[in-house]
Amino acid sequence: MIVITGAAGFIGSNILSSLNELGREDIILCDSKNKKSSLKNIQKRKFSEFIEPNKLIYYLNKNKNIQTIIHMGANSSTIEKNYKLMYRQNTRFSKDLWKWSKENNVRFIYASSAAIYGDGSSGFSDSNSINNYKPLNVYAWTKYFFDRYVTNQAYSNHTPPQWVGLRFFNVYGPNEYHKGTMQSVLKHAFNQHNSGREIKLFKSYNKDYRDGHQMRDFIYIKDCVSIILWLLKSPEVSGIFNCGTGKARSFNDLIMAMYSALNRKPIIKYIEMPENLINQYQYFTQADMIKIKKSGYKNNFYSLEDGVSDYVNNYLLTDNPYR
Repeated sequence: MIVITGAAGFIGSNILSSLNELGREDIILCDSKNKKSSLKNIQKRKFSEFIEPNKLIYYLNKNKNIQTIIHMGANSSTIEKNYKLMYRQNTRFSKDLWKWSKENNVRFIYASSAAIYGDGSSGFSDSNSINNYKPLNVYAWTKYFFDRYVTNQAYSNHTPPQWVGLRFFNVYGPNEYHKGTMQSVLKHAFNQHNSGREIKLFKSYNKDYRDGHQMRDFIYIKDCVSIILWLLKSPEVSGIFNCGTGKARSFNDLIMAMYSALNRKPIIKYIEMPENLINQYQYFTQADMIKIKKSGYKNNFYSLEDGVSDYVNNYLLTDNPYR
């Protein structure tokens, strides 16, 4: 049996979709039943049981046939200021699942975040010391603290049989619709286009980057899932790995790819950035993917243009955009 936390969320529901496509239904979903908008992500999926997060440890203790926990559940708000809430949801709960996995010899794959790299001045290498980074917001700090905990546990050989942390970069794709302000820039841009408005991007406050030329490592959700499926087939692989494409592209590139998929003429307006974001804004992110490739991952990544085209034409422009 496989347990997926955050199962109705963006990444979790895409993992579930791919497992169903492979014929697997022996899956335990963990998420909140109160999140009605995200539950639409799993309305056509098959699984064994649905467990609330506050009941998961109790459930696990009563069911010893669990082989793998895929822990994608988290509070992903980058503007949340309540540290105690974020620490409880993102760090303490992750520690509880890690400890249970270690004690019960269960494989453990979890979602970290590229946000732990902070402003990027120390690089984006998953091989560097965890102590080199200074996150820029509460969400990133809670992810950082768990990565540091995992690193210390691994150093002491106190680990599950397989343990993997994935530092997700800028993920976009189907089933992100419930995320509100935390949806990808591409989805926000598509919404603006659909409303007949110009696409708004933040101005640059860094002399090294022109407006719209701020850069991100945009990774299509299907590539993220591809890595996770590979890990499920590779129990000998453990460690913390970046989950990006290794190729940064500008926000202008992203929007141009969307307009190309729509076969429309681009209309972009550059707007002032909110003051609360200016001091925690990243102008460049690019995953160093050497480590995971050396560990055996060989699949090619979607280009930005191909990923955007698939998302727009096969999901956003259809009557049922859910995967």
